[in-house]
Amino acid sequence: MQIYEELQARGLIAQVTDEKQVHDLINEGKATFYIGFDCTADSLTAGHFMALTLMKRLQQAGNKPIALIGGGTTMIGDPSGRTDMRKMLTREDIDHNAACFKRQMERFIDFSDDKAIMLNNADWLLNLNYVELLREVGPHFSVNNMLRAECYKQRMEKGLSFLEFNYMIMQSYDFYYMFQHHNCNFQFGGDDQWSNMLGGTELIRRKLGKDAHCMTITLLTDSQGKKMGKTAGNAVWLDPNKTSPFDFYQYWRNVGDADVDKCIKMLTFIPIEEIKEIEKWDSSRINEKKELLAFELTAMVHGEEEAKKAQDGARALFAGGGDMSNVPAIALKEEDFRDGVVDIMQLLVSTGLCASRSEARRAVEQGGVTVNGEKVDDIKKSYDKSVFNEEFLLKKGKKSFCKVTI
Repeated sequence: MQIYEELQARGLIAQVTDEKQVHDLINEGKATFYIGFDCTADSLTAGHFMALTLMKRLQQAGNKPIALIGGGTTMIGDPSGRTDMRKMLTREDIDHNAACFKRQMERFIDFSDDKAIMLNNADWLLNLNYVELLREVGPHFSVNNMLRAECYKQRMEKGLSFLEFNYMIMQSYDFYYMFQHHNCNFQFGGDDQWSNMLGGTELIRRKLGKDAHCMTITLLTDSQGKKMGKTAGNAVWLDPNKTSPFDFYQYWRNVGDADVDKCIKMLTFIPIEEIKEIEKWDSSRINEKKELLAFELTAMVHGEEEAKKAQDGARALFAGGGDMSNVPAIALKEEDFRDGVVDIMQLLVSTGLCASRSEARRAVEQGGVTVNGEKVDDIKKSYDKSVFNEEFLLKKGKKSFCKVTI
């Protein structure tokens, strides 16, 4: 199976311009393509998986990826999917975040020998002369068409700033610039970016002629794609200092039953023929599928050794097997104790299982807290320092837990 057909079989492609050209160039390994990453944090999230694995798949087929860091566009902020303006970052913040992204991307993409490049659109956007840009780009954009774009329509009622209104023009200029200076002829992005991305394709053709070979492909961003990377209101980071390998594994281990087959197809590198057989497994093997997904993705980000530890720890907690030494541990500090003891509410707060003592009180009163498998129903329950010299497993609900040490 060639790469374009594989992307289709994995359910990745949503919309395409010039499909025959796209099909041929990608399968022949002649595409130089970019995917943009606005660096609003110092780590990529699980939500970037689809883009990262796509870049890896296409590179393995001989195509050349450009990882575009949005150092310039981050200063404006993409209104797509937003109900309010993004926080404005300094250039120093953006540069730091971009360096963090590069280190994480190198686990997926081979940047050696010009096989892939990383660019930062601040290098050309921040030097643009405003009047020159208006004259060069402005005539090729219809305000009426821009306002019909979904990314703007959803913001009109809440209020769309002129700053954000420029985002489509900046993103379009990125493709135009890279087409001219880096032979970039493809752009990939989420399906919610279709209007923004078409702007770039149309700008190139209007400026350079209809025969300019530039193409746009958007990837499916269905309900799972939009949820990807977030759980319980918190991001699932690729940085192990922000989301531990164990928590990362658990996030994917807890994917909904209806989404597990889709995630295996879209995100893993398991061959399609094997996936077809996995999809035939009956419902009694759903947890086996989830373990497979979690292991594959954790190994991809954190390495096989950490993935194995995470799997062993999860099995020890939930399946009665595996190595308890691989369950994540949190060490209490001296200030957590009063006269050598710590009460259950402080314990829940100090380990991060609860955000406050009031939340901890509710968790205990509702019967959702256990210590070494025994329910704690007294909010005044306290523990001496000595008990933490032995195994001490604290759980809140079914999915929040940790070993506690000193």
